[in-house]
Amino acid sequence: MKNRILLVDDEEVIRFGIRRFLEHKGYEVLEAGDCAAAVEVFRAELPDLAVLDFRLPDGDALQLLARLREEGATTPIIILTAHGSIDLAVRAIREGAEHFLTKPVELDALLVILERSLENHRSRQVEIVERSRQRRTALDPFLGRSEAIRRLAEEARKVSAAEAPILIQGETGAGKGVLASWLHANGPRARQPFLDLNCAGLSRELAESELFGHAKGAFTGAATDKEGLLATAHRGTVFLDEIGDLDLQVQPKLLKVIEDQEFRRLGETRTRRVDVRLIAATHQDLRSMTRAKTFRSDLFFRLSTFPLRLPPLRERPEDIPILAREILSRHLRVRGKREVGLSAEAEDALREYRWPGNIRELHNVLERAALLQEEGEIRAPDLSLGYAPDPDSPGESSSLEDVTARHIEKVLRREGGRVRRAAEKLGMPRSTLYLKIKQLGIDPSKH
Repeated sequence: MKNRILLVDDEEVIRFGIRRFLEHKGYEVLEAGDCAAAVEVFRAELPDLAVLDFRLPDGDALQLLARLREEGATTPIIILTAHGSIDLAVRAIREGAEHFLTKPVELDALLVILERSLENHRSRQVEIVERSRQRRTALDPFLGRSEAIRRLAEEARKVSAAEAPILIQGETGAGKGVLASWLHANGPRARQPFLDLNCAGLSRELAESELFGHAKGAFTGAATDKEGLLATAHRGTVFLDEIGDLDLQVQPKLLKVIEDQEFRRLGETRTRRVDVRLIAATHQDLRSMTRAKTFRSDLFFRLSTFPLRLPPLRERPEDIPILAREILSRHLRVRGKREVGLSAEAEDALREYRWPGNIRELHNVLERAALLQEEGEIRAPDLSLGYAPDPDSPGESSSLEDVTARHIEKVLRREGGRVRRAAEKLGMPRSTLYLKIKQLGIDPSKH
């Protein structure tokens, strides 16, 4: 369809010249000679853009602009005038005009401005639609009625506008990434980039290259210049997941970014300035790591200006059925399947389970059950949560590391030593599982 341009001018000769030019360029042109006629055309035809002469028989372009906005029009407006002034131009732009041009206007210049205005308007519309879609599809990080999640929601809303770093602490799969996205979308940089990096398993060289970028020839294999995450996210938000795994030699460079908003690319001596908001997340106890000298204390104190703790599912069992019903409903909508419910016994089973993989594991369990259950209700056995007595179950005196190691080894045995499939079953990233295997001294080949 052709873009429709509304041309409002009380001089028919001027309208004729502009109309002929725009029609030759592939536009459909609507005409009006005064404010009242322009409003009627807007109501009936919904043009894509309007070009208004400033002085009209029954008012001026600013009065017409106000009436069009009252009608709910978001159409870009270009104002033409033979009596231009800087004050008038500033006022016009302030009140919502896209451009303010002085007559006589070059038609080629008008065409360039018109095309640019239409493109900017389309981009804004696409952004609005995308943001709306994200709001509809993103799982609410505060879904539930437990006191723990209500407290988290209150704290998150208080710090969402903060420019200082935010540290999200929580177990694997608890939804740290979802909360980070919410903080960005509800903060002052919502219209700017949101970029994330998982620090787990990254070598020092790779972490530096990903964060700061590198110059051509900075190291073997650096065939071209590369912009880092920080430069790409300028004015926006950087989310560093599993910050506790960041190499000790990279940590002071990240601290300089937080304190001075400066960094250097690998292979360069020039300092670059950057303006980013930092959100970090970890499942580890950073305070204990600072005491063990495995994480810098100065970086920890800067990161933890606004700490948020995501409670694991086992600490809010009353929220689990609410989350389960929402996750299941979303999964069925995406797959185009008929509604499948959860039986009362299935909800009880979900509440009683310990959920070592938290919400990520809950997603996996429900997706598997929904695929196997074509219709009716999902029952407790359909969830495959493994309620039979477990010979590998540790005693109450076992340490957390023993419990974790036993559980990982059990899943590895079930999956024949295949780490990728074990990570899926555990509801954690493969890089995180490899790190756990290394820390706990587990040999996958034995399983």
